[in-house]
Amino acid sequence: MTEQPPGAVTEDLDRLRTALTESIPAKTESNLLVGTWNIRALGELTAKWLAGPKDSPKRDWHAIACLAEVISRFDVVAVQESRRNPVALKRLLEDLGPHWKVIVSDAVEGAAGNGERLAFLYDSTRVQPSGLVGEIVLPPIGDDPQRQFARTPYTASFARAGVEFTLASVHILWGKNPAERLPEITAFAQWMRAWAVRPNDWNANLIVLGDFNLDRIGDPLYEAFISTGLWPPTELNAVPRTIFDDDKTKHFYDQLAWFSKPDGTSLLQGLTYSKRAGTFDFVPHIFQGLSRSEVSWRVSDHYPLWCEFLLA
Repeated sequence: MTEQPPGAVTEDLDRLRTALTESIPAKTESNLLVGTWNIRALGELTAKWLAGPKDSPKRDWHAIACLAEVISRFDVVAVQESRRNPVALKRLLEDLGPHWKVIVSDAVEGAAGNGERLAFLYDSTRVQPSGLVGEIVLPPIGDDPQRQFARTPYTASFARAGVEFTLASVHILWGKNPAERLPEITAFAQWMRAWAVRPNDWNANLIVLGDFNLDRIGDPLYEAFISTGLWPPTELNAVPRTIFDDDKTKHFYDQLAWFSKPDGTSLLQGLTYSKRAGTFDFVPHIFQGLSRSEVSWRVSDHYPLWCEFLLA
């Protein structure tokens, strides 16, 4: 692809850059910016700048450029809902530039898995993989020794300026109702806690992030999530998670959290939470004139969620 982007694309990107600069902390020598983003059906791609009325999918080069502009503001981003077809993911990596790399899982089999992959996109000038990559496999559970996650959580360790951290990305089963999500959320929280406190293991600065399909604070799903000492920053409590959220439909689907001791002391070492975290609302700045539903199929129905840490 050698042709220059149309004016509508460059105008969108200019607006997006301005908004991102106002909303997201700049990268510095002493910080680490971690993000998580459920990017709706990141799989197939229409190979042109502007998808037409008869084109399918609606995600095109314009949309990928917008995704890349947002992701570029972070050091590492966990991406959920990447699909079996990697063409859009590969185009996204190309737009981010040669210093951006990806670690990606295989596609999950089975109807509940939805053919999804989990990916970590990272700026290799800022962070480097530190060795660990794996999927979380549960031990036998009661009378159901074959019970596993519908979409297997994916973990990878990284290092920034000599400080190692381990990310565990997850996309919890939606199911027919909230009760169907509870076993996965409970099992995940228990498994991660046991890993976080286990001595002599590869578990430095364990951070969990992704789409947990949680409901409001106080809901049984959320209580199961925090039951083992896993706490998201309070700055994320009131921010919207999806572009369809309003005052009556606030959710806590996407989360970014780490473990604390019973007295509330963080288990993080060499990293300190800066008290800056949030989402980024891309909708007002791009694809103007399209409905939110139409934007969701081009970019996403979820906002990216982010958190800043300081290197101690």
